[in-house]
Amino acid sequence: MKYIANSNRYKDMEYRRCGTSGLQLPVVSLGLWHNFGHDSSYENACKLILGSFDLGITHFDLANNYGPPPGSAEEMFGRVLRNELHAYRDELIISTKAGYLMWPGPYGDGGSKKYLVSSLDQSLRRMKLDYVDIFYHHRPDPNTPLEETMDALASIVRQGKALYVGLSNYKPDQLKEASTMLRSMGVKCLIHQHKYSMLNRENESLTDVIKEEGMGAIAFSPLAQGLLTDKYINGIPKDSRAAGNSVFLNEDAITEDLVKKIVALNKLASSRNQSLAQMALVWALQKGELTSVLVGASRIEQIHNNVKILDNMVLREEELRLIENILNG
Repeated sequence: MKYIANSNRYKDMEYRRCGTSGLQLPVVSLGLWHNFGHDSSYENACKLILGSFDLGITHFDLANNYGPPPGSAEEMFGRVLRNELHAYRDELIISTKAGYLMWPGPYGDGGSKKYLVSSLDQSLRRMKLDYVDIFYHHRPDPNTPLEETMDALASIVRQGKALYVGLSNYKPDQLKEASTMLRSMGVKCLIHQHKYSMLNRENESLTDVIKEEGMGAIAFSPLAQGLLTDKYINGIPKDSRAAGNSVFLNEDAITEDLVKKIVALNKLASSRNQSLAQMALVWALQKGELTSVLVGASRIEQIHNNVKILDNMVLREEELRLIENILNG
């Protein structure tokens, strides 16, 4: 049966202008880091992607190495796009990235022009696209001159393979230099993507540069790999990421002190008629001065719950102070 999008999909979603550009992003975007690889079902991928679009989520964030294996998330997304979403391409913001190891040899990693152009060409083939909306350099490469990396990004825009370019995981001084360099080449850095949550705040140092340069900001891991949910309040569930083989989260991270903070935060969230996850997303958007937060999901119900932040998008000063006290306690 042919997919027909929800006619009310734009009714409730909030969209924010991306820096000083004309582009707007939904406050909640879907990240395809996990759950879209070869070991994931096409049926569930459809539910997640189409269900997100029906809620007004127009931005889908990928990278060349998302899977597993690398490349498979783009293949899965491309399949859903061709089969179900093709008619809505002009309503979608599709982003991808290159910067981490993707294939063997000296040209499959880093920030060289050879790697970035080749990687994007591969991504476009996997997704069967003529262009992506945003192409990111995924991380700084100390072994490649910054000018070469920025020249690659600028040339990609001029060739029409990406409408905008962004940077990810850059430090403030690197971001300032890169943005200045891009501007001198006639291309603006649209957005910076970085890790940010109540439990990981080191990237607050980026805020001033992002503002000065007129960029948007988008955060990944705003729920700290699931720590900022009620999942770990009563121990470590057997089916949780911490109990599995994840290299990003293990049982050692679930300390007594952390659980105490999560319990207190959960209580505060309940007083706002929100889940801890919902409050954590609101906090990240507000405190981090973000355009959007990237959420991942394995079930469509998780996305529905995340989008409910739209019912209460402001934390009062007293609530912000309470959160600070809990986090610093």
